[in-house]
Amino acid sequence: MKKPTIFNIQKFSTHDGPGIRTTIFFKGCPIRCEWCHNPESQVFGPEIMLNKYGKEELIGKDYSIRELVKKIQSDQIFYDQSGGGVTFSGGEVMAQNMDYVVELAQECQRLGITVAIDTCGVAPTENYQRILPYADLFLYDLKFIDSHNHQLYTGAGNQLVLENLRFLSENQAEINLRLILLDEINADEVDAEAVIDWLAKEKIHVNEISLLPYHDFGRDKYERLKRVCTQNFIKPADEKVEQLQKVYQDAGYQVTIGG
Repeated sequence: MKKPTIFNIQKFSTHDGPGIRTTIFFKGCPIRCEWCHNPESQVFGPEIMLNKYGKEELIGKDYSIRELVKKIQSDQIFYDQSGGGVTFSGGEVMAQNMDYVVELAQECQRLGITVAIDTCGVAPTENYQRILPYADLFLYDLKFIDSHNHQLYTGAGNQLVLENLRFLSENQAEINLRLILLDEINADEVDAEAVIDWLAKEKIHVNEISLLPYHDFGRDKYERLKRVCTQNFIKPADEKVEQLQKVYQDAGYQVTIGG
């Protein structure tokens, strides 16, 4: 079985789903978000990156399912106490070898460890169908409701993103919708109302909405990868984010900021 490349295993994570979690970051993504703060996640397979001391290091490692399960299971007591579990993230986990991803999720389920899938939605619907029985929660990143902007800033339209979101909702998946906010691009009430209208029209059920204000914490990584940095956006003011939170709350959604 072809093993995906893992570029980080983050323990005691509190921003990738409920409770205390272990987040597995799969390397490789089918889109290129210009605000991406983990550019080392984009390319499939290991690559060389300079560390903060200017020395080369290899980013990405292959693990057997047994090795990963052992690392995940070592903190099971914290999952049980906090209502946490494991999160498969990226890059894009749903664009990896799904035989591996499904088996890993099955093993976690067998051990009583809940599984969350953090996804941008740009992957075959068949992949979501396969993982659905073993995933307890989907952290679903809807970058833009406008397909033109999605194409402009990520390199792909959003038709597949919306189709997969619709599929998950129709199949009663637990969904937390995550919305990136870029000032002067989509951090306004017009975009918020467009999202709300589409969710209502398509009868999409989401547990909560997370508003994610843009940040540029990954700028140095582009330099260390010898790439041109594309993190050239503006963070929306806190007051604006709070106004958008109220717009979604008034529409009946539970809304958090950050995460």
